Amino acid sequence: MARTENDTWDLASSVGATATMVAAARAVASRADHPVINDPYAEPLVRAVGVDFFTRLASGELTAADLDSGADGESPVGMSRFADGMAARTRFFDDFFADAVGAGIRQAVILASGLDARAYRLAWPQDMTVYEIDQPEVIEFKATTLAGLGVAPSAKLDTVAVDLRNDWPAALADAGFDAAAPTAWIAEGLLGYLPPDAQDRLLDTIGSLSAPGSRLAVESVPSHHEADQDELREKMKESTDRWRNEGFDLDFSELVFLGERADVTEYLRGQNWTVQATPTNDLLVRYGLDPLEDGEGFAEVVYVSATR
Repeated sequence: MARTENDTWDLASSVGATATMVAAARAVASRADHPVINDPYAEPLVRAVGVDFFTRLASGELTAADLDSGADGESPVGMSRFADGMAARTRFFDDFFADAVGAGIRQAVILASGLDARAYRLAWPQDMTVYEIDQPEVIEFKATTLAGLGVAPSAKLDTVAVDLRNDWPAALADAGFDAAAPTAWIAEGLLGYLPPDAQDRLLDTIGSLSAPGSRLAVESVPSHHEADQDELREKMKESTDRWRNEGFDLDFSELVFLGERADVTEYLRGQNWTVQATPTNDLLVRYGLDPLEDGEGFAEVVYVSATR
């Protein structure tokens, strides 16, 4: 079902399932021969969601190679490359937080945190506070699941159970957020699921809450002109056909918002941020992974880090 302005979801449906998909990819990447990341909580969180397809993938029962080998020997899904991409993406945001902490920042905000376990698996300073923002059901699920595993946060964790379409700055303030202190913000895998105008509003709001010395990391997804949108949606539908054969039926082409949107790098520069942009292939190579072919997968995504 296509996205609507006030749609809802859980971790097994609609856009919420993408959080579970990414966690499954992190579990795959963590089992690589030479792993770029180590996320020990990805597999148990995916298991707890209970989607059989993702559970088999996260546990290794279903391998990326299984998905990537179609009847004609082609790769309709590209799960191996997707896992590489999620490994590089995860490492980028991990490194961003490490650099922010090294610069003395002691307040972090994770927007649309989903199954992100950074508050539990990263080595934070004792005086670090991490705020996680997501829908109430998602926040409750992750906290309950990890507590059941006997896992405690490695930083002071304050969860903010609110939909980003609502007044999340007020909820963040109520949780103890200090807008006068430098903050490290991440919006990982988020902007493509926002309408273009909502992307701009989110960046504006982050800017308004960012004291001097604050940092922001986010992905910039490309604009898609109207003439290109049908072709792109068709490619996205084709890429999930193999998943349907494995019993998971979700059309990811219905979850994203296409259309023309602001270039995040230029937008942030216009809002007085100092910006560094890293194309996907540069990031893959940085972490020892093979680059993507032109037009393949997420090759056009740019990883942005900015300082106020």
